Amino acid sequence: MDRLSSGELAKNCRVNLETIRYYERRGLLPKPPRTQSGYRLFSRDAVRRVRFIKRSQELGFSLREIKELLGLRIRPNTTCADVRKQAETKIADIKAKIQGLRSMQQALERLTAACSGGSPVSECPILESLDPEEG
Repeated sequence: MDRLSSGELAKNCRVNLETIRYYERRGLLPKPPRTQSGYRLFSRDAVRRVRFIKRSQELGFSLREIKELLGLRIRPNTTCADVRKQAETKIADIKAKIQGLRSMQQALERLTAACSGGSPVSECPILESLDPEEG
């Protein structure tokens, strides 16, 4: 069979059926033709496309960014440099997130170091720092 139902596509790609519908609504999957009874029939290429989407998500790309990557594949005059630029932008984004997480970790480590764990909760330095009194 050349065509796959939505359920078969979801099963092949190990995703939920709602994921397929969502990707279709977001324009990540082209609208497939329908049978006379209304079932959507996807081409075998849709399996590759959904797997591309999932792998891109695993690397941190948002659905908007994935749509841009998919667009680069079909846009005339696109080069690997265009794709590389997208990847470099994502690397910078990930580095910024890592730095933010390190800052949060250091702040929490300072807070937990200031807490002996033996005081009543009303005197907890961690809670006090999260809810400082105005004044």
